[in-house]
Amino acid sequence: MSKNKVITSVEEVVATIQDGATIIVGGFGLCGIPEKMILALRDKGTKDLTIVSNNCGVDDWGLGLLLANKQIKKMVSSYVGENKIFEKQFLSGELEVELVPQGTLAERIRAGGAGIPGFYTATGVGTPIAEGKEHKQFNGKTYLLEEGITGDFAFVKAWKGDKQGNLVFRKTARNFNPLAAMAGKVTIAEVEELVEVGELDSDEIHTPSIYVQHVFQGQNYEKRIERRMTTGV
Repeated sequence: MSKNKVITSVEEVVATIQDGATIIVGGFGLCGIPEKMILALRDKGTKDLTIVSNNCGVDDWGLGLLLANKQIKKMVSSYVGENKIFEKQFLSGELEVELVPQGTLAERIRAGGAGIPGFYTATGVGTPIAEGKEHKQFNGKTYLLEEGITGDFAFVKAWKGDKQGNLVFRKTARNFNPLAAMAGKVTIAEVEELVEVGELDSDEIHTPSIYVQHVFQGQNYEKRIERRMTTGV
């Protein structure tokens, strides 16, 4: 018998997140971000969070809302160029930042979710990224030891999900979401469309339900543009 993992109120689950928690958050820029959970966490006011995510949103949306509310203590990410609040807090010493090359960040999250404590990569050798890390030679080439990442919680956003927690992502909104889902001790998925168990073709499922503890259907999603580019005619 399949387990129904549907919750009707994301606030109930977010209420269990304590100060100092580590949360892995899916999304890339503003694409595929779990915006309803971010809003609920902002409203709860949980402090001293470590957030692992590709970037930190923009000043007035996504994870930038948590920054503006001074809820993030440390940010582990690969790109931080779209957020002035991020810049201000980092330069003032309020925010601790661990910059990780994007491919390395993806693999660290995937490894954590797969139960792999560490792996070697050539990315970052000879740069500040390599400082303090173990170096090892393989076939005459130098590699760095990088540790897998896991979180107390993972927030992910999917296009479709069933009541058991199987998830389907849409196009580029897939990005970091499947990796994040694997690496959280408690993974919460928000979906645009919630269906009955058996309605999803098993061949189209990107994240199986074993990785998901809670699922809920969000409403009224915004389609924001991270940076609008125009050209003259």
